[in-house]
Amino acid sequence: MDMLKKVVLIDDDQINNFVCETIIRSENFAERVMSFEWAEDALNNLKQVAVQNPEEFPDLIFLDINMPGMDGWRFLEEYRKLPEQATKKCSLFMLSSAVDREDIICAKTHAEVRDFFSKPLSPEILNLIREDYIS
Repeated sequence: MDMLKKVVLIDDDQINNFVCETIIRSENFAERVMSFEWAEDALNNLKQVAVQNPEEFPDLIFLDINMPGMDGWRFLEEYRKLPEQATKKCSLFMLSSAVDREDIICAKTHAEVRDFFSKPLSPEILNLIREDYIS
């Protein structure tokens, strides 16, 4: 499988973002990785890209649930409002330390969410995504 062009991480944990970026790069999973510690900043960036350069919209987004300000659920509500022309090629995955069964069930009820993975991100998770969702 070829590398994805762009992956976006949305997580308020700076260290987790660094670890995820490192794993994504070391596994040749994506050409570019962008991290956002604030869901609002990620959403603003995605809105701008969706309107100005939809072809630059990320191929994949990893989204945390529990974040200050806008949490993952609120982000999903706003993400739905983005132009489908941009979002239709993007796979969105929840990546969270939440182990609440209700969160996992809720994540899977959102059409935008392809799957839910528990942190930490690992090469095994990336391989699973490659095999089951991208190939």
